[in-house]
Amino acid sequence: MNSRLSLSALALMACLSVAACDPITGAVVGAAAAAGVATAEDRGFEGAVDDTKIRVQINDLWFRESDQLFHDCSMTVNEGRVLLTGTVKDPETRVTAVRLAWQASGVREVIDEIEVTDKTTFGDYTNDVWIANKLRSRLMFDDKVKNINYTVDAVNGTIYLMGVAQNQDELDRVIAHARDISGVKRVVNHVVLKSDSSRQKPN
Repeated sequence: MNSRLSLSALALMACLSVAACDPITGAVVGAAAAAGVATAEDRGFEGAVDDTKIRVQINDLWFRESDQLFHDCSMTVNEGRVLLTGTVKDPETRVTAVRLAWQASGVREVIDEIEVTDKTTFGDYTNDVWIANKLRSRLMFDDKVKNINYTVDAVNGTIYLMGVAQNQDELDRVIAHARDISGVKRVVNHVVLKSDSSRQKPN
């Protein structure tokens, strides 16, 4: 617990304090902090830095296009794979978000999980935050899961998983944890196995 928790907390504090003043700068600093935490991940330090560059580029492209797009869409980047989530009100915005994501240098794949809906409420958002934090907590305290390799997002009761699993047994445990949480409607898995030959290997 310990050093990983402390480092994650410091990264989060840095991100929040800067993001409160400026969204783009906050995204840059937050991404840089995340890269620091990611040195312990299987993707390695250089892989984390490359992913950080991709995240910063996409955030900048989204923000220049529309502050609403920047606000409504989010992403997870792992080894050049970009998972897009969030909710938008029209299909054109979804297409734009995907198109701009592909423009970032170093992107190997864009996974579009953005929902088109105008029915999302504040209650849905708070429930999603609770679900995501609940799963992160379960993974953190499961000594059979290398939780630092996983990222979790929740949108309208759907959990999206991204990252690298040590093996199939570990991935099955993560999915089981997700499905066991109250309020979860479905679990969408975009995690790859550590042994997967398609992975971008750390330099």
